Order: sequence, then structure tokens, then C-alpha cells
Amino acid sequence: MSKKLTIGLFGFGVVGQGLHDIIRTKNLNIEIKKIAIKNPGKQRTLPADLFTTDRDEILYDPEINTVVELINDTEAAYEIVSRALSTGKNVVSASKKMLALHLQELIDLQHEHGTSLLYEGAVCGSIPIIRNLEEYYDNELLHSISGIFNGSSNYILSKGNLEGLDYDTALKQAQDLGFAETDPTSDVGGYDAKYKLVIASAHAYGLVVQPDEVMNIGIQNLSAHDMQYAREKNLKIKLVPVAKELDDQHVTLFVLPKFVNETEFLYNVEYEYNGVTVQAAFADQQFFFGKGAGGHPTGSAVLSDIAALRYDYGYEYKKAHAQRGLAFTNNIELTVYLRYEDEQLVEDLNFIHIHERYYSDKFKFVCGKINLQNLIAQQQRILESKAFVAFADQLTGVSLASAL
Repeated sequence: MSKKLTIGLFGFGVVGQGLHDIIRTKNLNIEIKKIAIKNPGKQRTLPADLFTTDRDEILYDPEINTVVELINDTEAAYEIVSRALSTGKNVVSASKKMLALHLQELIDLQHEHGTSLLYEGAVCGSIPIIRNLEEYYDNELLHSISGIFNGSSNYILSKGNLEGLDYDTALKQAQDLGFAETDPTSDVGGYDAKYKLVIASAHAYGLVVQPDEVMNIGIQNLSAHDMQYAREKNLKIKLVPVAKELDDQHVTLFVLPKFVNETEFLYNVEYEYNGVTVQAAFADQQFFFGKGAGGHPTGSAVLSDIAALRYDYGYEYKKAHAQRGLAFTNNIELTVYLRYEDEQLVEDLNFIHIHERYYSDKFKFVCGKINLQNLIAQQQRILESKAFVAFADQLTGVSLASAL
């Protein structure tokens, strides 16, 4: 029989309200006792005595056995989650940046205090990728994980791919619809996707990588020339995080725009939807698809974690315990497309081999093989010079499985 969960909820924004909507329609032996909020003056439809601005009212209430953390403040979220775990409460969180930055510390806290931290809602919304990596693929050798992990950037790219909108117009529409923040850097710059990739990789490979070690280049320099080039090649541009096991000793992670063709699952993932492709040694290629954002989709993932805690579920981090000796590396070669204006940038990137090069009065591009470390060294310069770079294995007929 499942035990009753008495919940203290931090945050009552889109996801928090979505979760509350779902819980009150179900008979799940779950009670939300108190909700911590930042703005007590905001008009709400629920009774006022349900809310508090004092986090300790939740953290030190002995009747509350489960904390659900859904706030936007990274460091405040870490303090809440770490204190809850340390005081014997299980936790569900959807704060991907906080989790990615502090994952090893939070794993250690769980082991030390015998508590459980679940975070399915932090990675790709309604897609149950963490539980699958933890349980279904626990004894599987995973060649790679890649996909579309950010609905905001994918919405913008879909507007360009399908409707011919320029980047600025598509971004404005995404902001108006609430898909993108006023400062969209985390989404369009690939940071959000990177945090999710770091979390997923811990379960896929048992390797906790610090986010600042992982390169992320986003779509903010995307131009109409890049979109037109993709259309001429019958390709689409997607922002794709990649985690790949290179050999028995090394794993690489990076986030880049990528050209995808119609044979790839990601080709048809549009607007705010997410998709995750898992390439495995025995199960071969499998694909997960679903909404990556929104109150009810993400709320359903959070609820799944809450429901699992009724049966004392916890991540076992099986691959981390296996101690296979894997190490993270950026010392890899990959094929990229670079649209640029600065000739010196091309020289400094030190292409190993150039497959294609084009000059015109309108734009210039080069496609060739490069070491990822060189790309990282020039990352800020690429951003500032308005150059656009994309993972371009499809332009040379090389599949992802053999491109790295």
C-alpha cells in the first residue's frame, strides 16, 4: 500500500499551478499542506492560509514529509532542496540549472541522510527520460543521447523552417506567447539544454560533469542565409544537445545547432515539442517525444515523481556505482558549418579538413572538420562577430554514430 504524502510546495507559477490542478482532480493520497510564495499580495484563487512567505514553515514542519521545489531562483532552490534532504524530507525538483550545478552534492546528501531526490520534470517536460535511463537502460551500453531539449528555441526554429520568419520576429512571437523569457539567453544560447544534458548524462553514463566544462553555442546568430542554405539542402536546423561515449574511457557532451535531414526523428519535432533519441548497443535507436514545457505537461512529470515517492522510490545511480572509469573530454573532431564575415576567425579555428567553401557578396560559409577545443577557444568571438556555427554531419553524409 502507498503511504500518504504531505507536501510543502515551493513556487506557485505555471508549473506549480498545473501540478495543483492535476492533484486536486485525482484521489492519490496526496495533500498539499502549505505553499511558499514570494509575493503575498498577489491575488490567488486558493485560501490565503494555504500560503506562506516563510520557507522554514515548510522545512521544519514535522508533518510535511515531501518538499516540491518549483522556483526560478537557482541558489535559493539549492538551499531549500539541500536543507530538506538533510532534515529527512524527500524532494521533487524541476530546477534544471540548480540540479546541474549541484548534482554531485545532492547525490551525496541523499546517500548521507537516506532521503530521495527526484527530478523528471527538470528534463524535457513530460518526456520520462530520466526514469528510462535509470531503469530501462540501466544495463545497456549507450552510444549516444541527443535531441531537442528546449521548446522555446525549437519554437523559434520552427517558425523559420516552416513559416519563413526571421529570427527576431520568431523570438518576439515566442516571448508574446510565454514560450521565451524577456531575456531569452538561457533558451536560445543553449544553456537550458546544456543543464538538462548534464543531468541526463549522469544517469546515462554515471558521470557528473560540471556545466561550465560543456560547450554550448546557441541560435542567437541565426540568419536568413542559414535557413535558406538548409532549405536548399533539404535540411532543417535544430538546437541539439549531444552526449556520446567515444570509447571505453571517454564521453563528450556539447550543445550546438545541427542540420537534420528527413530520415532523422528530430526532423519532425516542431514548435514547443521536445524529442530525445537514444542510440544503444542492443536496443538500437529509440525515440521519445512529447511537450517540453507548460504547466500541465511539466506538472505531470512532477506528479509522476511525487507518486513514485509514495512507494519509497529513489534513483540508484547504478552506472555511477559501476565505476567504469569514464572521463569527460572536449578533445574530439566534428564537422561544422560556419557562416562568417571575419576571415581571420576561419584561420584561427584551424580547420583540419574543409569539405566545402562558398563566397558571395551576401554571405560566406565554410564546412569542414574541426577540433571541438578550438571551437571552445573561439566561442565568445563567434558570438560577438555574429557568426553562426552548426554541427554539420549531414552535409558530408556522415551519421551521428560515426561523426565523432
